[in-house]
Amino acid sequence: MTLLSTPSISDLSVQRIPEYPAAVAVTLALRPLLHPMFQALPDGISEFTFANIYLFRAEHQYAISRLSDDRLVILGKDGARRFFMSPFGLPEKPLLDLLLADHGRMKCVSTAQKPQLQTMGFVVTEDRDNFDYLYLRRELAELTGRKFQKKRNLIKAFINNYHYEGRPLLAEYLPDALNILEAWKKEHDSPGDYIAAREALEKSEELQLCGGIYYADGQPAAYSLGEELACGTSFVIHFEKALNQYKGLYQFVNQAFASIISDPYTTLNREQDLGQEGLRHAKLSYRPIGFVEKYAASLP
Repeated sequence: MTLLSTPSISDLSVQRIPEYPAAVAVTLALRPLLHPMFQALPDGISEFTFANIYLFRAEHQYAISRLSDDRLVILGKDGARRFFMSPFGLPEKPLLDLLLADHGRMKCVSTAQKPQLQTMGFVVTEDRDNFDYLYLRRELAELTGRKFQKKRNLIKAFINNYHYEGRPLLAEYLPDALNILEAWKKEHDSPGDYIAAREALEKSEELQLCGGIYYADGQPAAYSLGEELACGTSFVIHFEKALNQYKGLYQFVNQAFASIISDPYTTLNREQDLGQEGLRHAKLSYRPIGFVEKYAASLP
């Protein structure tokens, strides 16, 4: 059985994380330790930020454990199905054998880790539903060329039909963003990522998330929220909510937010489609320049 504990702020060192199979619960007290470690990762996998692990800790029952080589791993569950992730490098084969025997599979295997795992004899399979979509920030901001004609038409329709305004998503505008989220929830049959999205707004300052909020005819209508990724070269949009009553709003927000992101971020990561056909079509329609590929590993 995995044993969970909660560290104090003074215990923030890798050695203070309990050794596997014991594990520590994901709390804000772990951010000073884990956030810099995640920020140093070059692969740009959207799951591998402290904010993402924290916000989805309940959904995936995330916990952090330390292996005998002092490498940290993330333990989790999809429903009753156990898994682990190893963002900070691969353990030695005996430790991987143990983890896979206990948890069944390793998720979010990076492109760099794939050949290493195959060389060790593990089975590595493509996880297409969880590929992150990558776009050139400047291309989304400008939307030039025939391939984006339909997007520009929808944006034009929004601009012509509504008086609009965009603002940085500062603390003073968080109540409006929460109202957008509540209205968005009412528009959808499934709650989706509502719980995580709400906590992301409520704790955006502690998690250092940033974004923009957009108004139509003076009413709060949409917001985007995310953080930097891939050693500061990319920006991942964790949450983007817009109300259906405003035609062209999603397209407008997509372009507007890309326009205000600073030049150091050459790409935007708009996360995965989760195998949803409509979402996949929408993400492909913006012509991604590529994907952050992810794989799953298991015992042979």
